[in-house]
Amino acid sequence: METWSREDWETAMRQSACVVYYLYTPICGTCAVASKMMEVVQAMKPDIPIGKADLNYIEDLAVDYKIESVPCLLIAKDGELKDKIYTFESVPNLLEKIG
Repeated sequence: METWSREDWETAMRQSACVVYYLYTPICGTCAVASKMMEVVQAMKPDIPIGKADLNYIEDLAVDYKIESVPCLLIAKDGELKDKIYTFESVPNLLEKIG
């Protein structure tokens, strides 16, 4: 997964039918597990742009999107935010949500 800025995320939203943005913080234990799950998701969905970002460095996005906690997965379809996922239950569940 590439590290994206907010601008990268917004550009990807305009250019792709489905885009995923994984938000985390480095000291979050749950984020460490979610990161491994996201690596699997990326391997299984190579055609979907997936970016990641340390939420500590994009605080304005956290405010604008009303991010409640990390890990958080933003899923945009056709240029609009469709889902915010905070519970990374399983890889199959994430794949289903992404579509």
